[in-house]
Amino acid sequence: MITITLAQTDDDLRGILALQQKNLVRHLPADVQANQGFVTLQYSLDQMQQMHAVAPSVVAKDGDQIVGYAITSAPETRAFIPELGSLFDQIDSLTYEGQLLSQYPYYVMGQVCVADTHRGQGIFDRLYEHHRAMYSHRYRMLITDISIRNTRSFRAHERVGFRPVHQFYEPGAGETWIVVVWDWQLPG
Repeated sequence: MITITLAQTDDDLRGILALQQKNLVRHLPADVQANQGFVTLQYSLDQMQQMHAVAPSVVAKDGDQIVGYAITSAPETRAFIPELGSLFDQIDSLTYEGQLLSQYPYYVMGQVCVADTHRGQGIFDRLYEHHRAMYSHRYRMLITDISIRNTRSFRAHERVGFRPVHQFYEPGAGETWIVVVWDWQLPG
């Protein structure tokens, strides 16, 4: 039985990092990247602990094993997650409904992943439903960026309710990214 909850212990954070390792783009062959998706950032335990202290991430557990996660990155985390700084800067320069995104209460999905053994069971959607249940009282929207090459992830985010608002190229990463917003005040 899969349970969806907030990360509560360092063991939960270590479970996130172990699943992250298995799904990092540099560890996956091109065909797996294309068909199953991938994650790009590698966090440290210290970074995960700092993010967790601000706003815990959502995890899927099969018994005690982490089989999915959706990392919460509140705006305060930009100070200790330099890899997300450029995304926060990008978001803060964009407009949405006639005003800067930085004027809205938002947070960033730092990364989402489901173990290959547990895909196709609705866990991705349940992770995001739990985010909405936990954080919609504090934030209006959840924002992330997705590599244009990660079509599986893009389709899954659209299915949940995210909508594209911007696209940009990051020369250092050699990637084109799509910024997507899930506005919890919109119907549907």
